[in-house]
Amino acid sequence: MSKSLRLSEKWFRRGLWLVALVFASFLIGLGSTVVGDLPQVENTLTLEDFVDKSAAQQARTAIQAGEKTEKEVQDALEQARLKLQVAESDSSAARETFDQWVTTRRATERPEQDQELVKRTQALEALRARERKAQAVVEELDQKDLDTRQNLQRTRDQLAKVEEAGQQGLSQALRKQELRVFGYRLLLTLPLLAIAGWLFVKKRKSTAWPFVWGFIYFALFAFFVELVPYLPSYGGYVRYIVGIVITVLVGRQAIVGLNRYLERQKQAEALPDVVRREELDYDVALGRLAKGVCPGCERAVDLKDPANDFCPHCGIGLHAGCVQCGTRKSAFAKFCHACGTRAARPLPGV
Repeated sequence: MSKSLRLSEKWFRRGLWLVALVFASFLIGLGSTVVGDLPQVENTLTLEDFVDKSAAQQARTAIQAGEKTEKEVQDALEQARLKLQVAESDSSAARETFDQWVTTRRATERPEQDQELVKRTQALEALRARERKAQAVVEELDQKDLDTRQNLQRTRDQLAKVEEAGQQGLSQALRKQELRVFGYRLLLTLPLLAIAGWLFVKKRKSTAWPFVWGFIYFALFAFFVELVPYLPSYGGYVRYIVGIVITVLVGRQAIVGLNRYLERQKQAEALPDVVRREELDYDVALGRLAKGVCPGCERAVDLKDPANDFCPHCGIGLHAGCVQCGTRKSAFAKFCHACGTRAARPLPGV
């Protein structure tokens, strides 16, 4: 149809479409803000709202105490292992020195060194006793560390069970909250779709059509962006079922609309030629002619063929002779392109 419009009218229409898009963008921004604030009507749920607070607090206190004890035992164990390492080193060095001294004494076999042997043996035994004592301390701390870690793990397991039970309650509450928020979105979106549908049917060709189409775009955005992605899934069943229902409804309306259109076309084609051409909107007729289709039945027709004065499909007149000069012209033209004479009414033929 754009080929049949005046140049200024084309730019005005483009400007009006821009107005429609800008209007839709502001509506979308406002709608997104409103929808984004919908979750705020619900309380924020946390795990603490659903766990056994007494049991959880008791377990957490025990865990804190256990972690503190574990750290103290680890620190003491590090010190004990260091002392054991020193004792083992001293004992090893003393043993090596003693062995060398004994070897020397055997070679000399001097009886006066028996006292020294006893003294050195006692010193070596003292170092071994200190090593065994350090080893016992390490073993005791190892056992205490193991007991602390096992008790701590049991307490953590108890806390995990308490939190798991609370998590189940939280999940159920969040699911219910999600459904409520989706219900809010649905209550907000469905009226918009209903209004958009009414505007499309009744007002899309009115003088306020830019605002009509802007609102329609806004309603479609609200439905497909603000509602559909938040549709509860339940494993995909709900979304597939809703998709099937919507497809069936839309498809049924499309079929009904097509049948009504075909019925109107049959009724229109049964009217006299002059009446049909007079009832056609001028711009609509020129737009269809520019596309190479019959303005009456919208079927393809060769308009360049000089023999085609009538549509071979519905019989409507396509070309007529000028009442003044007889020049062959479009039957829908208001003026003759050869002499400029105004057509009193479109004529059925040449």
